[in-house]
Amino acid sequence: MNEPGMMNEVRGEVFALTPRGYKALQAELENLTTVKRPEIAERIRESQQHGEFSEDNSELDEVKFEQAIVEGRISELKTIFSSARVIEQDEISTEFVTLGGKIEVVDLEHGDQFSVRLVSSVEADPNEDLISNESPMGQALMGKKEGEEFKFDSPDGKKRYRVVSISR
Repeated sequence: MNEPGMMNEVRGEVFALTPRGYKALQAELENLTTVKRPEIAERIRESQQHGEFSEDNSELDEVKFEQAIVEGRISELKTIFSSARVIEQDEISTEFVTLGGKIEVVDLEHGDQFSVRLVSSVEADPNEDLISNESPMGQALMGKKEGEEFKFDSPDGKKRYRVVSISR
C-alpha cells in the first residue's frame, strides 16, 4: 500500500486532491453545467431562430467549438470525480514531503525563500504556488525531509534548493 499522499495518478487510479482543489474543481463543474452549457445552448437556439444556419456561419462554428470544449471539460471533471479522493489533513506528513504538504524551500543559488504546496496535476497552478507532483520540481521534492537538498532541471537550467520546513 502507498504512503498517504503518495498515490500514482494513472488512468484508472485514484486522483488525490486537496480539500481546496476538490472544491475548486466542483465549482468549475457547477459553473460549466449550470451557466456555460445553458448559455451556449441559448446562443445556438438564437442562431437557429435567425436563420443563421449556413455553411459559412463562422459565429455558429465558434459556438459549436466552444460547446465541444465545455463538454470535453465536463467529461474530464466527471472522470476525475469518479476516482477522486480528498486528502485529509492528518494524512499530510510533516516529516517528509507528500501530496498536500506545504513546503518552504530556499534557492541555494540566489537565496530566495518561498513556499509551495505539492498537489496533483489536476489542481496544479504555478501562479498560486500549487506545484504538481508530476512536475520536475514536484518529483524532486517528493519524499524529501527538512534540511535535505534537491536538484531538478527547469526551463532555466539546473536548479538546486533545500527544504526549510514542511507543514500541513
